[in-house]
Amino acid sequence: MSSRMLRPVRAARRTTTPSRPAAPLGIRLPLAAAAVVAVGLTAACGPSSQPVGSAKPTAARPTAESLPSASEPAGAAAEASPSASASPSASASAPASAAASAAPSRAGTGATPARTSAKPTARSSAAPAPAAVPGPGYDSSADAQKQIDAALRAAKADGRMVLLDFGANWCGNCKAADKVFAQSQTAAILGASYHMVKVDIGGNNPANSALLGKYSPSGGTYKMPVLVVVSPTGTVRTDTHVTGNPPLTPEGLNAFLRQWAS
Repeated sequence: MSSRMLRPVRAARRTTTPSRPAAPLGIRLPLAAAAVVAVGLTAACGPSSQPVGSAKPTAARPTAESLPSASEPAGAAAEASPSASASPSASASAPASAAASAAPSRAGTGATPARTSAKPTARSSAAPAPAAVPGPGYDSSADAQKQIDAALRAAKADGRMVLLDFGANWCGNCKAADKVFAQSQTAAILGASYHMVKVDIGGNNPANSALLGKYSPSGGTYKMPVLVVVSPTGTVRTDTHVTGNPPLTPEGLNAFLRQWAS
């Protein structure tokens, strides 16, 4: 009987599947927490319709197109980045360039530049320099004909008259006239309006005597000095051997010179 009772028990042991041992409590808690987190993320983001690895980058991360590459110049990076146009350096350069462009206009309102708008100092209509006035006395060794020819050429160039003074070093009236010619006012009139030539007729110089006869052909006795005014063309305008000398004073000679200056 004892053997019959043991057989069912053994058979029951064979058929019954041994149960697995339960996981310890320390392992079950982390697994449960991980399952809860996974469920929460799925509920927040929702299921993805795209395959893994094809998700678009979020706005928080800049893409490769928005970042300047190392080979691109700084100017290209500034154009690609919206914040570059609002940077302090860009805004500071704008006023500087505006000030640089405005500088020529402000400089143009100041002092006049010498290269473009300065007036020429020399005038084409300015009077020529005063002609030289001979000193007192008469040079008997001078070539009077050459001196007269040179005076006529200069008169044609500047429009002045030629004053011929025929006299002698021993003549008192000639010395009185020389003193007046040396005065500043009379010398200024002479230099501005005449080319003066002094011809010695007090010695034995036939050439000078011939010149006196040429410019004062009336002949007879000459009262020195003989003053003859000749135009640039060589025409005699007045001859004091015919008209008589003016008073040999500053007033008399100045009036004479002004009268025949033009």
